Amino acid sequence: MQTLSYEFPADRPAARRSHVGVVGSGDLEVLMTPANGIARVRVRTSVDGFDTVWRTVLERFFARHPVAADFELNDFGATPGVVTLRLRQAIEEGRA
Repeated sequence: MQTLSYEFPADRPAARRSHVGVVGSGDLEVLMTPANGIARVRVRTSVDGFDTVWRTVLERFFARHPVAADFELNDFGATPGVVTLRLRQAIEEGRA
């Protein structure tokens, strides 16, 4: 089990909390809580050694979607495509 932490600039505040996905084989749970001026991401993953992949996927996502919130990602082997999908679902759920 590995825990990774990242921060990205963000200027679009989330309106409300959201929870999408599940912790299951090949899937990802995302919990989002509104914050001000920054996107903080904590990843808990069952797969060690993918720090660079996580950073790249998250940098690309938050460059396109600068949502100010705290994100908790609980991963059980999700692919980069699933990560992007779950993050987009979380921010969609968090809109007013």
